[in-house]
Amino acid sequence: MKERAALIQGTRSFFISQGFLEVETPIRIPSPAPEAHIEPERAGDWYLQTSPELCMKRLLAAGCTRIFQICKCFRRHERGDRHLPEMTMLEWYRAEADYRDVMSDCEGLLHSLENCGILHGTNQAIDLTPPWPRLTLHAAFERYAPISLDQALLDDCFEEVLVHDIEPHLGQKTPVFLYDYPASQASLSRLHPDNPALAERFELYINGVELANGFSELTDASEQRRRFRIEQKIISSLGRQPGPMPDPFLADLTRMPPAAGIALGIDRLVMLFTGASRIDQVVAFSPEGL
Repeated sequence: MKERAALIQGTRSFFISQGFLEVETPIRIPSPAPEAHIEPERAGDWYLQTSPELCMKRLLAAGCTRIFQICKCFRRHERGDRHLPEMTMLEWYRAEADYRDVMSDCEGLLHSLENCGILHGTNQAIDLTPPWPRLTLHAAFERYAPISLDQALLDDCFEEVLVHDIEPHLGQKTPVFLYDYPASQASLSRLHPDNPALAERFELYINGVELANGFSELTDASEQRRRFRIEQKIISSLGRQPGPMPDPFLADLTRMPPAAGIALGIDRLVMLFTGASRIDQVVAFSPEGL
C-alpha cells in the first residue's frame, strides 16, 4: 500500500510539473462510449463510467489544453490475474498533439517514477531509459504470429493471436510501443493520414503486459457517430442492450481541437513496479473480499 501510494503521488507530481491540470469528472454518466468489447455496469437508469474519456474530451472542447485524472472505472465481466471489474485508471489528454507526443509523455512518466522502486521483468529489471522501441502491429505479426495481420482480421481471431502469440514477447527488457492498429480496431482514434486503413493508435507493453492504450483523437463528429452506430449494432448482435448515443459529447466534439489522449492502468503499473503476480496483491480489497 505504501508503494502504491508513492507511485500515485509520483504520478500526480509528474503531471503537475509538466503543466497539466488535474480534473474530476462524473463517475455516473447517462451514456458511455459504445464499445463492443467493453460492457458497462448499470447504475439505475445511467451507467458507471468505463472511462472518463468522453467528459475529458468535452473539457478539451471547452478550452482546456493539458489535463489528467486518476479515477475509478468499472467494466462488467472483467476478472482475472490482471483484471478487476473496478479499476483505478490514469488518463491524460493534450490539445494540439498526436499519439507520438503521448508516447513521449509515457517515457517521461515512467522514467520519473524509477525512484519509487525497481520495475521487474521476468528475469531482470526493465530498463526505463528513453527512448523506447516502437514496433508497428504489422511488423509484430510478421515477427511473432503464425499468421499475418490481414489473415487474423479475416479469420476474426485478431485478439486471440495478439494475446497468445505476440504479447508475451513484448517489453521483456525495455518498454515497447506497439502502434498503427487497423482502423477497425480503433473506433475513437484518428486515421493515419498516409494510410487510412490504419489508425494512429498505440499500446504500451512492459513484461508482456499491456499497460496503456493511447491514440490521436478523432475530432470528426459525423464520423464518430457513424462508428458508434456500428458498435451499437455489434453490441445488439451479442445479445446486449446498447446504451443511448452520447449526443452531448458528439455536439462538443465539433469544437474539440486536434488532440491525443491515453488511458493507463494504475493497478497494473503497481504490479509491475512491485513484482506482483496478481492484481489482488496491489489493491486493499478484492471483489471477493467485500
